[in-house]
Amino acid sequence: MSGQMGDSHRRFLQTMMAIGIVDEQEAKALHRHCCETHNTPYGSDALDDFINTINSKLQPLFMQITKGMSEDNGQQYYALVNMAETDITRMSSDYADNELELFRKTMDLIVVAENGKASSTDILNSTDSMTTKKLKKSETEHLLNRFVQDKWLSEKRGEYTLSTRCIIEMEPYIRTMYQDQVKVCHICHNIAFQCQICENPTCGIKIHNPCVAKYFKGRAEPRCPACDDFWPHEIPEATEVRRPRSRSRR
Repeated sequence: MSGQMGDSHRRFLQTMMAIGIVDEQEAKALHRHCCETHNTPYGSDALDDFINTINSKLQPLFMQITKGMSEDNGQQYYALVNMAETDITRMSSDYADNELELFRKTMDLIVVAENGKASSTDILNSTDSMTTKKLKKSETEHLLNRFVQDKWLSEKRGEYTLSTRCIIEMEPYIRTMYQDQVKVCHICHNIAFQCQICENPTCGIKIHNPCVAKYFKGRAEPRCPACDDFWPHEIPEATEVRRPRSRSRR
């Protein structure tokens, strides 16, 4: 049962509307800051209830603050998402038709890639088969930078991946459009793109790198949790959750 919406909730929502997505520690710090600013009772374990109150008021607007995991570091994130539609058309107010087509092509490349990444070269080459107005190389590069700035894609050393915001917001679309290609992590059961794969041809489960780090930590011999075959991949170090930065009062 949701509580009463107050000024602290409104401040939290306004911040989420401005930045779109925050990690769990930032959300906790923002929650505390909003409560202290408006002299609202604060509980360190009350973030989800606080967000549920906001979501109850957002429901008629088909908006929601949703929680999801970063494939990169395993941290939990909160994103303000549009629930009215379940596909890329929710981006149509910000992008032209040919820009949306490039995003779809980029997503196609990322989903079918075994490592969950698409190179800038492959994305540039994909513009040759566009059915809408074709983009020049400079226009494509500028647009890719914009997708990164708008937090739909992430980029490292010329390779692009779906951002945490994109996976959280586009999950229904991804599961529907790529149901034969998309697999979920065997540990956390979220969609898995950047992950390790069991090399047993009769198994082939996927596990996110952060989930690999947590699952195999302290185990003498890494074995697949599904088929018990030896896990041949390098086990990454578990990422420590950082402490929230304190927010200065205004």
